[in-house]
Amino acid sequence: MSIVQMDLQMHMLLSHKYRGRGEEKRMERYGKKELDDWYKHHSEQLDKTKDNNRAAEAAFTKERDETQPGGEWEKICRFCEFNPKNSKTTKDVSRMRSILLQLKQTPLVR
Repeated sequence: MSIVQMDLQMHMLLSHKYRGRGEEKRMERYGKKELDDWYKHHSEQLDKTKDNNRAAEAAFTKERDETQPGGEWEKICRFCEFNPKNSKTTKDVSRMRSILLQLKQTPLVR
């Protein structure tokens, strides 16, 4: 190999090396920008979720603490599923459902 060829090869290697560094820096800046955007979006989503959860909790607490005469069975029935579904993964609660409906229609007399 001649000196000219070695010089040319060295020049090509160095230029490729410096070109690669510029590309690396560009990719690093792009990655940092994408990461910052992701963190910003994640933070916004987290804040929205927190606000929604607080509002739902406040509505639930208000509804729970609200007292109306004769409204106890209405509260209980809101938590019960009265549409029978045939599913093998859930327990059979038809008897409990019928008892609750019966008590709602004719309350116990004490």
